[in-house]
Amino acid sequence: MREDSPLSPARRLLALLPLFALAACDRAVLNPAGDIALQQRDIIYISTALMLLIIVPVLALIVVFAWRYRESNKDATYDPHFDHSTALELVIWSAPLLIIICLGALTWWSTHLLDPFRPINRISAEKAIDPKAKPLVIQVVSLDWKWLFIYPEQGVATVNELVLPIDRQVRFDLTSTNMMNTFYAPTLAGMIYTMPGMRSTMHAVLNKPGQYDGMSANYSGAGFSDMHFKLYGVAQGGFDNWVARVKASGPALDTARFLELEKPTERVPAMYFSGAEPDLFDRIFKRCVKPGTPCGTGMHGMQGGSHGTAPEKGKPEGALMKQGEEKDTGESLTPPPGAQPRPAPHSHQER
Repeated sequence: MREDSPLSPARRLLALLPLFALAACDRAVLNPAGDIALQQRDIIYISTALMLLIIVPVLALIVVFAWRYRESNKDATYDPHFDHSTALELVIWSAPLLIIICLGALTWWSTHLLDPFRPINRISAEKAIDPKAKPLVIQVVSLDWKWLFIYPEQGVATVNELVLPIDRQVRFDLTSTNMMNTFYAPTLAGMIYTMPGMRSTMHAVLNKPGQYDGMSANYSGAGFSDMHFKLYGVAQGGFDNWVARVKASGPALDTARFLELEKPTERVPAMYFSGAEPDLFDRIFKRCVKPGTPCGTGMHGMQGGSHGTAPEKGKPEGALMKQGEEKDTGESLTPPPGAQPRPAPHSHQER
């Protein structure tokens, strides 16, 4: 075949290069399936664009100055006594300062709006959330080296397989049995740590049906590299059918089976349990699954208690966890202007 033939290997390779470039763009972080991940991706784009406003002009000016003031250019102005320019100083300092202010405002806004403990305020950009709809609760436990998902309302549990109905808010309660891990489903939401004796919370929503990947993003030992799980997005009807199939297959997850499951194993295939003990997650969180082990209080998350229990006495539920209509005014240590200051409580008896 001639070298200049349109079917030559070199020409075919050149024709495929744009496809390779497009394939490289299809990454999980930049191709989200959930609204939280979508907003996080937009923050990456905005932050990158803001920083490029400085980086691109600086790189361009390096080339311009190097060319204009090269040694062979005798027409360039040469001023060995130049030491200051007010206009140049304003440009040099004001532009980066404005970029930093914009990045700081974006960081502050996104940190509060996308806080994982905060219930989501929308299903998607086009769909508002129903304030009466309860989120789907899923209890997540990181073990060595696998993921356990308990559906307390549905009464089933799985290992290394997470199925979510699309367009429904999900609340994850997370803990760990032994090592600190990071629950990370890049198409769903950001990372959140799981730690022994501590319960974390994350709210998210999945908007697109499909199969996605999840993983641990924190090194936790020999089996860390294979500590993956599959995430499936299905319609509500498909989710109900999946729950029915799980209930009809596999044993129930009782204490004895959990203690066996807790042992370190690697590359564990998906497992299904037709039921789970109602208080199993709380006992995992309080580190008292093994019979005869006293339960500890654990390190509570922002809600002050594990799922299904009330906050500790004297510690009200934070406003961050409430919807707008649920928030109320409370006592303030600093009285508002014009109000009489509240007398300080006596911490000990008067002598």
